[in-house]
Amino acid sequence: MHDSRLLPRIHTLRAGLLIALAVSMSACTALSVVTHSVSPDEASVPAGRYQLDPHHWNVSFDVDHFKYSRFVMRFDKTTAQLNWNAAGMEQSTVTVDIDATSLDTNVPILNKMVSGPDMLDVERSPVIHFTSTGFKRTADNKGELTGDLTIRGTTRPVTLAVTFNGHAPNPLTKQQTLGFSADGHFSRAQFGLSTWYPAVGDDVHVAIQAEFDGDVAK
Repeated sequence: MHDSRLLPRIHTLRAGLLIALAVSMSACTALSVVTHSVSPDEASVPAGRYQLDPHHWNVSFDVDHFKYSRFVMRFDKTTAQLNWNAAGMEQSTVTVDIDATSLDTNVPILNKMVSGPDMLDVERSPVIHFTSTGFKRTADNKGELTGDLTIRGTTRPVTLAVTFNGHAPNPLTKQQTLGFSADGHFSRAQFGLSTWYPAVGDDVHVAIQAEFDGDVAK
């Protein structure tokens, strides 16, 4: 027969081992995060399809406001797909859908005005769409991405200056992850958005930060 006095000790030992294992795993994860680095080598990226990380991105527009400052507007919902080619950025393509109804100016009444029929008219045109059409390299990990931007039913070509920040498996999710920064300019009048000009400037500056994830095996 088993000595009943040993059972509490066995349970305590088992619990201690589980706690030690959890602490060890946590320490390994913390170490991998602290020591994490990315490769700037585009050749290290596995070819395949990547989706915009839903938590690590930013798309904002800013325009001149009464000559005082650049007024910033961001969008809170965006999806994007990156089709990465083994040849690198020259042969890769990206498509982006910005939910125009998610516009956030940090001023509720201004949200309604910019989203209304005099500007974005989000009820009839709820999506701002971008499709890349070409890429011209300007330096290592940098280049000019051209594409077609569609706002309120009007499509015009735009150019974005893009930087490839790097690639590596994410230390937390283990997914292959790529990071980019981009910015560019377009005339809002070309999209029929001339309301409030010249008090509000015509030149729209676009600023983008983006991480793309993919379960792609090397």
